[in-house]
Amino acid sequence: MHELSLAGGVLRLVEDAAQREGFARVSRLQLEAGALSGVEVRALRFGLDALRPGTVLEGAEIVIDEPAGTAWCLPCAQTVEIRSRADACPRCGGYQIQPTGGTELRVVDLWVHDDPAPETASTNEES
Repeated sequence: MHELSLAGGVLRLVEDAAQREGFARVSRLQLEAGALSGVEVRALRFGLDALRPGTVLEGAEIVIDEPAGTAWCLPCAQTVEIRSRADACPRCGGYQIQPTGGTELRVVDLWVHDDPAPETASTNEES
């Protein structure tokens, strides 16, 4: 499951940004995993959920968009939308296509805060 290592890479990227930019937590992380990226989104989300406790991502909303892939069709000389690298051109049915987009996994947006996460009310009372 390479998605766990991808999740670790995303976490490192966000943690490095937090250290560099001086923010304490993230309330929203928006990722984009293109249809041609080879990333299984459910597994990536599982990996992020497993790794985030105790990090700046703890409690953050994680949004993962899945844009369609795009490819250049040589016979049509046009850009077309595809969902898989094995797809034929939707216009001419040919297979002479070159992927041009939707191959990326990238961080699109971070909503960050300088203050640490609010603590839950303590149930310990002094006697």
